[in-house]
Amino acid sequence: MGAFFVLEDHRLAKVPGTVILEEDVAHSETITGNLKHGTGKHSHIVLTPQPSDDPNDPLNWSFYKKLTIMLITGMGTILFGACFGPLLNASLVVISVELNVPISDVTLLSGYQTLVIGCTAPFVSALSRKYGKRSLFVLSSVSAVIGNIIGSTSTSYNQLLASRVVQGLSVSTYESLLLVVIGDLYFVHERGIYFSVTTFLLAAVSNLASVVCGPITDNLGWKYLFHIFVALSVAQTIFQILFVPETTYTRAKKYDIDELTTSFEAVAAKGTTDDEKAQKNGEHAENVTTVSSANVSPNTIPPKKTFMQNLRLFNGTFSDENLFQLIIAPFAICMNVVVFFIVLIQGWFVGLFVAIAFVIPQIFGFPPYNLSPASIGYLSLGPFAGGLIGMIFLGVITDPIIMYMTKKNKGVYEPEYRLLPSILGLCTAAGMFGYGHVTQNFGSPYVASFLHGVVIFGLMGVVVATSAYALDAYRDMNNEIFIMGMLVKNFLLYGFTYFINDWIAAAGTRHVFYIFGGIGIATMIGLPLMYVFGKMYRSYWSRHNLLEKFGVRTHAE
Repeated sequence: MGAFFVLEDHRLAKVPGTVILEEDVAHSETITGNLKHGTGKHSHIVLTPQPSDDPNDPLNWSFYKKLTIMLITGMGTILFGACFGPLLNASLVVISVELNVPISDVTLLSGYQTLVIGCTAPFVSALSRKYGKRSLFVLSSVSAVIGNIIGSTSTSYNQLLASRVVQGLSVSTYESLLLVVIGDLYFVHERGIYFSVTTFLLAAVSNLASVVCGPITDNLGWKYLFHIFVALSVAQTIFQILFVPETTYTRAKKYDIDELTTSFEAVAAKGTTDDEKAQKNGEHAENVTTVSSANVSPNTIPPKKTFMQNLRLFNGTFSDENLFQLIIAPFAICMNVVVFFIVLIQGWFVGLFVAIAFVIPQIFGFPPYNLSPASIGYLSLGPFAGGLIGMIFLGVITDPIIMYMTKKNKGVYEPEYRLLPSILGLCTAAGMFGYGHVTQNFGSPYVASFLHGVVIFGLMGVVVATSAYALDAYRDMNNEIFIMGMLVKNFLLYGFTYFINDWIAAAGTRHVFYIFGGIGIATMIGLPLMYVFGKMYRSYWSRHNLLEKFGVRTHAE
């Protein structure tokens, strides 16, 4: 039995994802002393991945430049990734009456949008791998502006549907790629807080949208939701163009010490280039990928890009794979059992949370509650508070937990340590059971709002834990993992929009949410198995990589 019940593997000298993180505890100075370390209180931490000497390497950018990128792109994630979906939730009844269509048809507006999001997801993954993320972020922001303008002038159901579809074109990029940007900008020991914040933006902030949108609909009308969003999306688009450069970077493979299968001694060896190593191993130089911008020789370090150079929408290609292979990559990664499980559990838990949002107006907008759109919107304060508490809690404990366990594991970090907060997923199931019981018996809407917050708090634990694990354990597939998770979630939600309102009306909330909570608990059974056997499976996958067997490449090497 390995440390903290993570079973050891004895097939590889170094399992990808396992790294020496705490040099002092590992007493690995002779092995990792030549590698780059953190600064200040983190001077004993081996930086993973290793940054190159190129000033244009995102890992080398200043704290404030990274923060600016996260704030602006995070603003896009709030506006487009989090708020577009629930934008009309508190107004469903009002729109249904004004446009003279059934409430289920108004719910389908969000369903069609999620369908667009899911369908565009593989193309977002492929294009981001091939051409980088900057152009996709900018084009998505522009699409959001156009969709908002169409919505602000809507006079019919079909025009409103067109607005929601065009808005949907902007969501995939901001909903999935911000998580990948975290991997572009930050080292392993820095990512926990950013994962927590990003998950909070995608989950809990969407509830705050309903709190704001309800009173706007009551006082100004639902079209003002789009009027206001036009101004906000234009401002975000300008900031994205001016201050967010390309974060995709082609770094020599030798710097990705968390992905290598060689021993730590070999990783830390200096004075030998990739070509020389290949020749020593009898390999031809053309079989080795070298990147001039990541070469450590001072004579070949490129100059720092100027502001105008950073404004380029396209910065060449980052992969020599054809687009078709990159499009099928998100589906191909599901041949990895652990990745497939991560995609399913994230899709289901996020789907549970959004499913409640679809039916809140149906539950509380009619007798015996008869709440106004504003009052329905205020009910989302509960899940917003639950998400905020979850973000703070996870942000405080996530990185300290892995550093503590790394110290206890003689300085060696295992990605499985990231999975521990996923136990909070039990709160989601408990919240579902409680929500179904309270609403079935026409209990207090404030209690229902509190239980909705419990659902979000548990969801934060599952999504943050599995996302961080995916990035650290299978970083070569992180684009595809997050894209596929979003695809599954959105197709699941699209399916929900066809039947959930009728199902609630026919069977009652207790029946529906008891089933949702029970399935949530059932999916969590795989988490302890993934924790205990995760390292062994990482080794197995490294030795029997089905993607390589079928010629599908997911990493811009």
